Amino acid sequence: MAQRDSTLWVVKAGDVIPPVSLGIAGLIVQGKISRHLQENVVSKYSNFHSNVDEYLPYAPGVISLSLAASGVKGKHSLGDQVILALLSNLVAQGVTQSLKRIVRYPRPNGEDYHSFPSGHSTTAFTNATLLHEEYGQRSVLYSIGGYGTATAVGALRVLNNKHWLADVLMGAGIGIGATKVLYISYPWLQQKVRRMKH
Repeated sequence: MAQRDSTLWVVKAGDVIPPVSLGIAGLIVQGKISRHLQENVVSKYSNFHSNVDEYLPYAPGVISLSLAASGVKGKHSLGDQVILALLSNLVAQGVTQSLKRIVRYPRPNGEDYHSFPSGHSTTAFTNATLLHEEYGQRSVLYSIGGYGTATAVGALRVLNNKHWLADVLMGAGIGIGATKVLYISYPWLQQKVRRMKH
């Protein structure tokens, strides 16, 4: 029986469908739908303000690394989790910040032209996917907690009048997609690094 190459990129439908669907949804609701929702949010919650969304995006990643540091076995060692977290966040933010500068869409509050996509949502869903990838197989509660936290961040960005729904959906898609790509390609990256050392 032939041994399977561990560096092959194995891509499943579950790796592709969520980020692509969220990205497409973000494009579909861009414009009229997002504006209509935002008008309703602002009229119903005009006095809403919270700073929780400034810190909450990092929570799922911190939980994942804390679990690894305390000896709870995930998919990867603590060192590999740190590398995956750094690379996933760098790639996701690289895509997000580039799009912000290219698209230059105004925020609903008129603060600037860096609304699309939401960087906070990107970070939140990147870190939620890290937690899901590492510990979701141990308990679905890790996945629910991570993605629930990320969804709360997206909702808070809209409630705080910092982002349109489209920004949040696209940011979520980028965060999940970037992390999935890193997890799929990580065995190949590890092999490349090992070869460079020899």
